[in-house]
Amino acid sequence: MATLTLSQQHFQAMITHAKQTYPHECCGLMMGKINENGDKQLVEIIPTKNAWNAETSQNFEVIETLQKTVMTTEHYFTISPQEMLKAQKEGRDRNLVIIGIYHSHPDHPAIPSEFDRVYAWSDYSYVIISVEKGKATDLQNWSLDHDHQFQPEELIRI
Repeated sequence: MATLTLSQQHFQAMITHAKQTYPHECCGLMMGKINENGDKQLVEIIPTKNAWNAETSQNFEVIETLQKTVMTTEHYFTISPQEMLKAQKEGRDRNLVIIGIYHSHPDHPAIPSEFDRVYAWSDYSYVIISVEKGKATDLQNWSLDHDHQFQPEELIRI
């Protein structure tokens, strides 16, 4: 299994973003480099707007765990395709790629939801920050295995 290496500044920036957006989910892109072993080095985070709304929620296939009554930014996130493309283009100019996505789980554990799993991309790292009552209480890193199931991915802070 690969590892994700990040600085204390990146770690703190993700936590700060998660606390600032509470009780809504925050989200952002992780830009960096991937070595030949698949290990990822985080170089930059790009906090993004949580673009989840009634219109974007209809773009997602309904899965059993989605409840129409809670389809809000307190429970879901999406990053706009325009922000993804902009990051990819700007990263390419600096020899960086999107290596993952981070987001928060307000008042829920830092464990991927079924929605997170269904819509995850296999090459990305997924950092989830648990924010309980406005305080960041946990940060976990995940990646998908060959069966499209989340597994813990080692996180190295430098």
